[in-house]
Amino acid sequence: MRHISSLDSGPGPAVRSGPKAARRALLSVSALLLCLATAATTASAAPAAPGGTTAGAGGTVSPATAQVEVPADVTAGVAVYDRQTGTFTDQLNASMQFRSASVVKLLLVLDFFRDRGPNYTVPAADRALLEPMLRSSYDDAASHYWEVNGGPAIIERMKKDLVLSDTAGPPAGYEGYWGYTALSARDTVKIYRYILEQAPAPVREFIMSNLRQSTRCASDSFDQHFGIPGAFDRPWAVKQGWSGEYEDGTCGPDSTRNATSASQSAGREAAEVKSAGAKSAAAVNLSRPALHTTGTVGAGDRTIVAVLTLHPLGTTYGRAYTDIGRLTRSLDVPGATRPAGKWYGTWGEQVHVRAAATTESGSTTRLPAGAEVLISCQKQGQTVSVPPYTNNWWAYLPQYGGYMSNIYVSAPDDKLPDVPVCAS
Repeated sequence: MRHISSLDSGPGPAVRSGPKAARRALLSVSALLLCLATAATTASAAPAAPGGTTAGAGGTVSPATAQVEVPADVTAGVAVYDRQTGTFTDQLNASMQFRSASVVKLLLVLDFFRDRGPNYTVPAADRALLEPMLRSSYDDAASHYWEVNGGPAIIERMKKDLVLSDTAGPPAGYEGYWGYTALSARDTVKIYRYILEQAPAPVREFIMSNLRQSTRCASDSFDQHFGIPGAFDRPWAVKQGWSGEYEDGTCGPDSTRNATSASQSAGREAAEVKSAGAKSAAAVNLSRPALHTTGTVGAGDRTIVAVLTLHPLGTTYGRAYTDIGRLTRSLDVPGATRPAGKWYGTWGEQVHVRAAATTESGSTTRLPAGAEVLISCQKQGQTVSVPPYTNNWWAYLPQYGGYMSNIYVSAPDDKLPDVPVCAS
């Protein structure tokens, strides 16, 4: 299923620094926007019941009452499982079904290895499809295996083999759409537990080594390092998912971006949504933009994290990217290391991240419009002008390995008051 998304571009130039009088007048506006942007609902994770542990789940719920911070108007299913203690540290709507988007690719690769034996050598032709499917969410590979291995029959086999409780094939009329497979957060935890604890060692190593090599830019030019990759330092391994009427992806240098894949996908996705009508009345929502982050965090793949989300119609990719990031950062994830720095919103579209603090430096990627970014330090560089504003300070984004002009940071000051100056 295509990873299409959109995010509002956030506060516009009005919150940027300008003449002092205007800047003072805008401070209250900036504060109001910040409050609105950070508004969230805090939901208590249910200790068990349908979303908690069930027969075969193999874990208990931590006695502490966890608080999962879900942004306003976002629907989320969450399960965080500590393999070291055998407990769930966070759960929310853990049995709720979501359309899987690309998370189902985990089942496609497990089905590929099914009955092949522990010493099976993956042919070069299959490796050329499976590796980018796991690392970069290559959709054409998923479509290939879905077609040649029986489509919905794959899901039925995996449900039986892995004893999945909430997983189901695509609804009637959508059998060809692997991304409409239904999954829950607790079933996603079961999938990872099967890979880590029951799959033959070569299968486990093949899958997990590829998930550890997740690329920031997906094959369709979407930035897929939201959620887990943004919230925690390595080691982590992830399989992400996105589906909906998002704008085209912006990830990667202009010379390498796959500019056509998102628009091609959008046409198919839009047709699906328009016809969803009565069929979307089933348990699985087929129309709201989806964004999912799943994987393991910590040494030895200690904690399994599954966060499945739906966003309001019309949500931009950057907005969804920001919301799932905030939710994931609120979770209790044993063994995780949090990255150092300050989180700031951004505004504008096609904002470049550059190798140095100058517009003459090469662009390494472009941010999803309005996405929050982690800033570790700032330095003075080339003056950038977006009339009527100018700014010569640049923010270093450690997770991108490059700089963006402070003029695009949603803050009233040229120099950010709580961010240190870069040492070099």
